[in-house]
Amino acid sequence: MRLPAARRGACLYGRRAYTVRYMHRDNCYRCRRPAETCLCPTEEPLPVRTKIVLLMHVKEWRRQKSATGRLTCLNLKDAEMIPGVAFDDHPRVRELLEDPANWCALLYPSAGAYNLSEGSFPATELEGRRLVVFLIDSTWSCSRTILRLSPGLLNLPRLMFTPREPSKYIIKRQPKPEYLSTIEATHELLLALESAGLDEYPDKERLLKSFFAMRDYQIERAARTPNPRHHSH
Repeated sequence: MRLPAARRGACLYGRRAYTVRYMHRDNCYRCRRPAETCLCPTEEPLPVRTKIVLLMHVKEWRRQKSATGRLTCLNLKDAEMIPGVAFDDHPRVRELLEDPANWCALLYPSAGAYNLSEGSFPATELEGRRLVVFLIDSTWSCSRTILRLSPGLLNLPRLMFTPREPSKYIIKRQPKPEYLSTIEATHELLLALESAGLDEYPDKERLLKSFFAMRDYQIERAARTPNPRHHSH
């Protein structure tokens, strides 16, 4: 049964009564956006050799409707999101780590990380195994929580790259110029993997096109409604 477009209810607080208007709108179940602004790709997911795994903080999983990580997985074949906070004993993470066909690494710039942009990754390390790259998809503060509660992640081999340009996510301030949104980081990672001879990245506009569509809609909406959360549309 289809819900009515709107209904009214009385909300009592102290001695005063307030009228609350509840609006119903259709959402896309895949990208979790309103149906009229759905960002799901019309083409098949892009095939790449590398498996991208996003470790998403549960706060992002529950609350964030327009996370760039979700757009990343919709556009890349076999990419997946795993929600949680402590991942060392997560069944799906353990399954990926223990699969002998996988060579797993964490995208985490730090001392000792293989810098793909400088060709420091030895391709012989893979020995025919599939490269699986874990990315932490969260706010910067929540990312620190994930690493604190998942120390095993820091024991994985680490990958990094040198960003070719700063983040274009201009509606969010990044702590450092080299910090990127999840979808931008995945794009740069695939560029670096291709340059290192570890993957093929045929459609280099695909991820950024989806990202810019989301970003530009948010900019337009913010300009139209200074506080969008207080509006129905």
